[in-house]
Formats: sequence, C-alpha cells, structure tokens
Amino acid sequence: MTRVCRLRLAVVLSHPTQYYSPWFRWLAAHTSIDLRVFYLWDFGVTARRDPHFQADIKWDVDLLSGYAHEFVPNTSRDPGTHHFQGLRNPELTARLAAWEPAALLMFGYKWHAHLRALFWARRRGVPVIFRGDSHFLGRGRPGWPVRTALRALYAQFRAVLPVGVANRDYFTALGVPPAKVFFAPHAVDDTLFNPELPAPRAQAAALRAGLGLASSTRVVLFAGKFIAAKQPRELLAAFLSVRRPDTALVFVGDGPEKSALIDQARGAPAGSVHFLPFTNQSEMPGRLLAADLFALPSRGFYETWGLAVNEAMHMGRPCLVSDLVGCQRDLVQPGHTGWVFAAHDPAALEHALRVAMSRSASEIETMGRNARAHVSAYTYPHTTAGLLAALATCAA
Repeated sequence: MTRVCRLRLAVVLSHPTQYYSPWFRWLAAHTSIDLRVFYLWDFGVTARRDPHFQADIKWDVDLLSGYAHEFVPNTSRDPGTHHFQGLRNPELTARLAAWEPAALLMFGYKWHAHLRALFWARRRGVPVIFRGDSHFLGRGRPGWPVRTALRALYAQFRAVLPVGVANRDYFTALGVPPAKVFFAPHAVDDTLFNPELPAPRAQAAALRAGLGLASSTRVVLFAGKFIAAKQPRELLAAFLSVRRPDTALVFVGDGPEKSALIDQARGAPAGSVHFLPFTNQSEMPGRLLAADLFALPSRGFYETWGLAVNEAMHMGRPCLVSDLVGCQRDLVQPGHTGWVFAAHDPAALEHALRVAMSRSASEIETMGRNARAHVSAYTYPHTTAGLLAALATCAA
C-alpha cells in the first residue's frame, strides 16, 4: 500500500459500525494517515433499541480498538440517525478545531452536526471529502429544486468517494466532475468473513444439524430486518411456489413482518422454513456458511448497497438480489456470481429462485468460488486506495 505524508484526517461519523470500524483499524495499521474518528452517538457499543429489528442491539465485535477516536456529547432529545436533529453535537466544531485536521472525511449530510461540521471546515479552508452510498435506482432523479440543492451541497466537497457504480452515477448526475470522483468500494472485514476458518465451519455444521437439515438440502438464507422494503414475504411466497424437494428457507432476524411470515409459513412442507433470531456479527459467518445461497430481494431505494452481499460472497455464497439493490451492478453477475430479478415483479423473483434452486451442487459450488474471487476486489486496501487518491488532491 502506497504511503502518504502523515496528514491529519478527521472523520465525522454518526456511530461505530461493524463495517467501518475494521477499516479505520486497517488505516491506522497500514497507512501513515494520522486518523481520528469523531463519533456522534454510541449506538452499537451501548445497547440501543433498533425499531426495525424490534430489539436492543449491541454489536459483539470490537468496534473501538486500534485507532484514535472520541465520542462527542449528543444533546438531542431523541438521539439517532432517523431525523435531522438526532445528531446534535454542539462541541463537535470546537473539538475539530482543537485537533486541527488537514482534511475532513464526512459520512452523510442529513444531520445537524454534519452540516455544522461542513460549514466549519469551509470557513477554515479545511478540505472535505464526502462518503455516501445514495443512488437513484427505483425512483429516478428528483425534481429540479432537490437537484439544485444537492448540486450546491456536493459542490462544497473537495472530493467524493463513491462506493459502487450506482452511487458513482448518482454523483455524476448531480454535477460532481470526474476529477473529484475517487472510487472507494464498500467493503467488509474479510478476516472475519473467511470460509476457511474453523469456527464458522463448526457453527455451520451445528446449525444444520440443529435444524435437521441434511448435507444434501439446498438452503436459501435471508438475514436482516423483517420489513416490507426487504420483501421477506415475497421471498417466502416464491419459495412456496417453487416447492422443490429437499430445500429449505432460513430467515435470520426480526422485525414487524415476523408474525405475518410465521403465519404465511404454515402452508410450507414440514421442516422447510425456519426462523432464527437476530444474529450478532461474530455468528454471521457461520450462518452464511450453513446456506447454499443468500437472498436479498429488497425493493425501492431502501437498499443503498447491501453489505450482507459482500459478507455472503466472501463466504463463497452466490447471491440472489433484486435489480434495485445498490451493489447489484458491482457484485452480482447473473449466472456467474448470482441471480438478479426485477424488484417489483413477483413472477421474476419466483423464476430467479427456481433457476437458482435447480442448479446442481457442483454448479452452486463453482458460482460460490466465482463470488469469492469477484468480491476480493472489494476489500479495505481497495477502499483505501480511493481515499489516498482523494487525499492527494487535498495535499496538493
């Protein structure tokens, strides 16, 4: 990895996450960037209610060691990322000023604290790099007032770091010039999502045995929030319609759709549909390895990327996704690393699932190898290369 001068980089991020914390740790270990992350909320490291999972969530992997960080007090009456005032951190700009960064990396813009940080940086002449994963899939471009506002916003940044093709097209459509665009793909911790590790292999074997699934049973896995936007009920309907012998559908997670899913599953053959509770990050590799393919059938623009697809592909699992999942154009190549269907067409979902479940075991294994090879270009070193290129323009 190319090293740069020890540039002081401040990162403004809502809260620690299982996806970005390992990257920050990687940056601290493998580059000479003087990194400091300013967190605005303690979700993930302190148990907090997730309204979609309908459970208190605290990640069970290390999110804070290996890199410099601090939590900026949040004075919002209703802390969180679900509304503009949910990240209200009056001390943020003073703390940034005290640390004197040479550049600022900002994740998102839809919160009070983020816009204050942006205005502070612009006044101080501190270049700001933007990281986001929005796209126009499933909704088209907004009207001219919104486009005008977003064009003005993105003009404030020295550079943007698109996570994939759909996100790059979003920035381009909003007037960001190519010279400001530096591809920095979405990535996950591939040291955790490694199918050759003994722990997930043992977990996968135990899970299959516990569910009474034979080694020959073709298993489709859905893991995430049981909400309408992710279409778990549509996936179950397609599975029940296909009704291939020696197959199973496993749901991992929780949410408002769960009771309807359980009712819907009453018509399934015995032992073919299973529900497992929310699974924390350390156990997800085993869950993925227990399956033969992973499904993410989301609709609308809810699924800006779908990092669970990265995780599944690192575990050597082909993926079935809708054409509105943000990562689809980057990661899921039909017939090679997975299958794609039109999000709003139940018949298309059923057809794609039928095709996927008709593949032989050797074909699924080959697609899994293809998936793992393809996602190897979406790792922290590749994400860092984009960041370093953007930082070079800040230091010029």
